[in-house]
Amino acid sequence: MSTDRPIRLLLVDDHPVMRAGLANLLCAEDDFQVVAQADDGESALRLWQEQKPDVCLLDVTMHGIDGIETLRRLRQIAPAARVLMLTSSESPEDVTQSMKAGANGYITKHVQHDELVAAIRAVHSGGRPMSSDLADALPAAGGASPLSPREVEVLGLMREGFTNADIGRLLGISARTAKAHVEGVIEKLDVHDRTQAVARAFDLGLLKAMTTRPTPRRPG
Repeated sequence: MSTDRPIRLLLVDDHPVMRAGLANLLCAEDDFQVVAQADDGESALRLWQEQKPDVCLLDVTMHGIDGIETLRRLRQIAPAARVLMLTSSESPEDVTQSMKAGANGYITKHVQHDELVAAIRAVHSGGRPMSSDLADALPAAGGASPLSPREVEVLGLMREGFTNADIGRLLGISARTAKAHVEGVIEKLDVHDRTQAVARAFDLGLLKAMTTRPTPRRPG
């Protein structure tokens, strides 16, 4: 059995039955420890500062300040906090606003036990899990991909780790133009850097079909 300390959890949900059931479920896992529970945003912020948990499970819809606003305020006092939204809301707007506010993942309460456990572990390890049904639905919710065809091409090369100069050479454009496309991808996906852009694109299903690309032509 692992001797590593358990992942310390803060549960934030304004339904006491739901919260109690979730606590019992998670405490059955050897590597989880529920260190605090809150029924509103203000309590969540106070308990985060007192307990310094590893992961916060945060509902979106709550009385008082909602989960998204709670997350925004938490980011101000704990920029590195790891937060998994666990909610009944399947609204694309709630998903988008949660990720924009800094959520590390978004899981609905319809999730199976194993998927929830895996999502918590993924967030703790730096991943960005999302319920599979939401990841598939989000691009369609906007009617189309948020990226242009050229930006999708650039995203595929970002995925492979190419620099702006490399991307420009491979696509036959200038490094300056390639940089502008990279910055456009990052802005449209509401992330802060290339790594987050690639992770977000996987969450949204934008990279699922991108398995091959043309063989790059080297300068003669």
